[in-house]
Amino acid sequence: MAARISSADFEEKVLKADKPVLVDFYSDTCIPCKRMAGVLGDIEDEYEDKLYLYKVNVNYEEDLTAKYQVMSAPTLIVFENGEEKSRLSGAAGKDEIVKLFS
Repeated sequence: MAARISSADFEEKVLKADKPVLVDFYSDTCIPCKRMAGVLGDIEDEYEDKLYLYKVNVNYEEDLTAKYQVMSAPTLIVFENGEEKSRLSGAAGKDEIVKLFS
């Protein structure tokens, strides 16, 4: 399961990462977020050598949510070399998510 990160470790784990990072901006009360958890777990296992996966709780990390203009949960953002590469808002299937970073 993806590790939850905060603004304190976002730069180190996401912006300075040595491979692409998929960040799941989620909420504990979001039903689509819960439904996607299994899909994201499968992606994390399948692509562990090519990608990092972290979770950011939008209810607790308001500064990150505002900085990256996350308007709804779930929002998935792929970062590469410290920059946003792609983004997807709303519930999505595995194929759609994999297209974000492949």
